[in-house]
Amino acid sequence: MSAVPEVGSTVGGGGSIERGPVARLVGAVGSGVVQAVLVFVAIFWLVPTFGLLIASFRAEADNNASGWWTVLTKPAQLTLENYQNLLQNDTITHSFLNTIYITVPATLLVIILASLAAYAFAWLDFPGRDWLFIVVVGLLVVPIQVALIPVAQLFGTLGIFGTRLSVILFHVAFGLPFAVFLLRNFFAGIPRDLLEAARMDGGSEWTIFRKVILPLGLPAIASLGIFQFLWVWNDLLIALVFASSDAAPLTVALQSQVRQFGANIDLLSSGAFLSLIVPLIVFFSFQRYFVQGVMAGSVK
Repeated sequence: MSAVPEVGSTVGGGGSIERGPVARLVGAVGSGVVQAVLVFVAIFWLVPTFGLLIASFRAEADNNASGWWTVLTKPAQLTLENYQNLLQNDTITHSFLNTIYITVPATLLVIILASLAAYAFAWLDFPGRDWLFIVVVGLLVVPIQVALIPVAQLFGTLGIFGTRLSVILFHVAFGLPFAVFLLRNFFAGIPRDLLEAARMDGGSEWTIFRKVILPLGLPAIASLGIFQFLWVWNDLLIALVFASSDAAPLTVALQSQVRQFGANIDLLSSGAFLSLIVPLIVFFSFQRYFVQGVMAGSVK
């Protein structure tokens, strides 16, 4: 007896199975959803972002007189004067350096501490390991707002309130629970045979961590680094609470410009893209590792 084609399929020439009307309908609906998502992203993210970029290259008088789309017919409106004025603004340049001084240590400390803790939770046996990991996971649900006043009082007692160090320590403390949770789950998926072979060769725990765990865990570590960098770089709430005017990052400086001058779109738009360019460089530099880290564990 000849094989019966599946429901929704027809036998085509040469014995090949063609997609039936149901399958074609499902495929059409799926492609339609993808197209709708792309249109949504273009309308609600790409278009406003492109408009802000164009506005950053237009003079203040042109921005006040007409919309950014008029540059499509009058390209002579484009100028670099806004960025020249921005780079000559001492408040903006100082806050930009503060953002780097805060973000880089807060990211590196979280990566280092979380990697060590995740290896211990995944592969070392010590009393209370599981309960301690449950506590770490439980800290994920603690909102930042709950700790603002107690931590501010603690930093005031220690004499570091208002400094860049206080902002860094707060970011590290609240970034560690998620970082440990993420890396621990990734490290636990590494085959035990690799670690046992390294121990049989006389490798210490530090050697195993440095030569086995870190190379295999690089995608997850890179993904964590991107997440932490973006969170700290774009933060406003913590910087508003813990940083003084001298230690304020770029987000606070731009917010203060809104409060002082209101609708100075030329300065705000150029400052926003100055704040955007560094995260874009970091993301595209580590994009390959980021994709690997996101996909890790999805396919066994």
